[in-house]
Amino acid sequence: MDKEALTLKQIFFFWVPLALTWLMMAAEGPFLAAVIARLPDPKYNLAAFGVAFSLAVLVESPILMIMAAATALVKDRDSLVKMRNFTYALNGLVTLVMVLLIVPPVFDFVTETLLGLPERVSNLIYPACVVLIPWPAAIGYRRFYQGVLIRSNLTRRVAYGTVVRLSTMTMTGLLCFMFTRLEGALVGGLSLSLGVCAEAVASKVMVRRSERAILAGSPGVGPVMSYRVIARFYFPLALTTMVSVGIIPVVTFFLSHSRMPVESLAVFPVVNSLVFLFRSMGISFQEVGIALLGENNRGYRPLRNFALLLGLFVTGALFLVAFTPISSVWFQQVSGLGRDLYELAVLPTQILVIMPGLMVLLSFQRSILVNTRRTQPITLASIIEVGGTIVLLFFTIKYMNMVGVIGAALALLIGRVCANAYLFIPYFQDLKKGQVP
Repeated sequence: MDKEALTLKQIFFFWVPLALTWLMMAAEGPFLAAVIARLPDPKYNLAAFGVAFSLAVLVESPILMIMAAATALVKDRDSLVKMRNFTYALNGLVTLVMVLLIVPPVFDFVTETLLGLPERVSNLIYPACVVLIPWPAAIGYRRFYQGVLIRSNLTRRVAYGTVVRLSTMTMTGLLCFMFTRLEGALVGGLSLSLGVCAEAVASKVMVRRSERAILAGSPGVGPVMSYRVIARFYFPLALTTMVSVGIIPVVTFFLSHSRMPVESLAVFPVVNSLVFLFRSMGISFQEVGIALLGENNRGYRPLRNFALLLGLFVTGALFLVAFTPISSVWFQQVSGLGRDLYELAVLPTQILVIMPGLMVLLSFQRSILVNTRRTQPITLASIIEVGGTIVLLFFTIKYMNMVGVIGAALALLIGRVCANAYLFIPYFQDLKKGQVP
């Protein structure tokens, strides 16, 4: 793609497959929540599934940025081989952590002592975590190869892989719903795990030609990329996701010690899934910025304009859901919540209505910094976000005695605003160095 003449139309067609990929992944949460809500004992199973998913995402957090790293670093045979080996090593590490998590004494300590969950919820979480053991490594495997596909300008194939994932997940969920008596939390975990494994296989199949072409090419010019260089580039990104994702278990802890704890634990994953549905379109913009920004930030202005339009669109769309009767349709008819849980879900959704727009901004800010290989400010911004969120969680839930899910929504929103505000400093510094045309 000619980055000298980058247009909004080019950005749109490059972004759409990635956006569809994230949108389909975001649809998993609402779909599985709707299935679990229609199975026996929905309140406790929704709460258990939300916690099991949060723990699995926390374990996988070190490999979440592999796609961005592969997009930025894989340019020739040597860099592909080194990044692939690096990814496999991380996959082994996160799988080991996932296995250790389900060792009964460790699991009991995390869920009952550390998080303070009711025993009934804790018992439902365990089998869901067991079936999620393959999840982190499968995520790392497919994200590496998706990064290679993006680098090869084959973003449509990324979306095709997600179709495989979503189809497998949907089929598993529906078959379990219709033909088994499995607990809802287990159904959710099994559906997610099988879906991601299927996507990992599909990604490997679709990348084979591009991978062979890179491996058959020249080893590259200039200094050979070392594992130390990869680690120096990647670990700040990994720490960023670990810190960011780590806030979810913290939120779970505060929810379990708040007013209406079980109700808040049940509602939070449903609200979070809805907001993530709109945030996902902003998350997908990060790799677009990395791939299209070009040297000396040649693509900055059209990317900035596209980000502005995208931010307004996703915020406006969530606003329509949160502040109109559509909320009743979504939470009661689609998600299957009872009247009491629906009424509890509305206000936190309204509080979080600008989160999708803030996500677009965050992705664009990060893409500028990743493009200049300046990843440390991204980590610091995440620390600021998480630190601010924890302080506000304590203030709203412990001091003000708010209903848990409402206090959590306020804390998450203000924490994100703090992160966006901080990143403007290195963001403008890098733009100045890059001499925006």
